[in-house]
Amino acid sequence: MIAIAILAITLVAVFQSQSQSISMAQHSRTVTMMSLLAQSKMTDFEAQEVLSTGTQTGDFGDDYADYNWRTIVAPSDIQSLGRVEVTVTNIRMTTNNTYRLIFYRPMNRTTWQQGT
Repeated sequence: MIAIAILAITLVAVFQSQSQSISMAQHSRTVTMMSLLAQSKMTDFEAQEVLSTGTQTGDFGDDYADYNWRTIVAPSDIQSLGRVEVTVTNIRMTTNNTYRLIFYRPMNRTTWQQGT
């Protein structure tokens, strides 16, 4: 009888550990996907010669239907630099569902390179 009780307690601990491991793996996979999608959106802004201030929203198409993005471009406190904020959201998750990436770059790349 005591052996069965010890076995039951051990199995509960093992199953709980396994469940937590699966949950952590799923969270890790989601955060990795959100960071890669945010980097992809960031690359779009890095390729632009001139940044336009404002907010844009969208999704990543059918391949990544669970994810939306929002970008905010505004001038920064540093002259001629723009602040670009990229936010990726997983619409299926209820907690820890947002990844935000902020970077700075020249508002106008041509005039920045010329030193004016």
